[in-house]
Amino acid sequence: SELSSGINAEYGDGRRVDYAAFKSDVEFAKYVMTSQQLQRVNPNLLSREEKMAFFINIYNSLMIHGIVARGAATNHLTRISFFKKVSYVIGGQNYSLNDIENGVLRGNRKGPIDLCRPFSSSDPRLSVSISEPDPRIHFALNCGSKGCPPIRVYSADKLDSQLTRATKSFLMSGGCEVEGESRKVFLSAILNWYRVDFGRSEGEMLRWVCGFICNSEKGRLLQELVDTKQFKIVWQSYDWGLNH
Repeated sequence: SELSSGINAEYGDGRRVDYAAFKSDVEFAKYVMTSQQLQRVNPNLLSREEKMAFFINIYNSLMIHGIVARGAATNHLTRISFFKKVSYVIGGQNYSLNDIENGVLRGNRKGPIDLCRPFSSSDPRLSVSISEPDPRIHFALNCGSKGCPPIRVYSADKLDSQLTRATKSFLMSGGCEVEGESRKVFLSAILNWYRVDFGRSEGEMLRWVCGFICNSEKGRLLQELVDTKQFKIVWQSYDWGLNH
């Protein structure tokens, strides 16, 4: 994605973004102009991999665009408004951050705080929704906070390996910690908010996690806890501080 690539190259390292520098640079005006070209894109013509890479990159770009244009959300209520109102017009349809994440990339599932699915049965955007969504997308999306995975640019031809790398990196760098003696597993709140995407039970979720860290000491310890069904999940507090 031209939008994501430009920001990462000039204004951030993936983990941090210099929003102030970006806002005051003439490049931001070009960025806004480029984003307007999305009106011409027909996502229904994209393959599954192309669609996933496209919307992951667009989500991360839109998040940055929204923070620069509106300022970062500072509490729960303003965060809800931000995710539902910050949007791009893509192929003639409006897509908010919430629509992209939960409507498209999660296969039209309800968000953590939503009462209903993003797209109704008559919504034309429903045809863009990814069938059988891939839970690894949660480690590719960046919501502008320090607790999020870093921003990377994704491509359709390398998507599988890129998503696996992003997931493993997140889990190995603090997203999952294991204490063998107390049998406690400390997991990122991301897995709690979207737990339905990772399995029907805590055991299934931990087996899914094990698949990405199995070659590490942490992974082997986690596997032992899962096999014996003797574990307690502790959800880590989430750092909503701005990633600047």
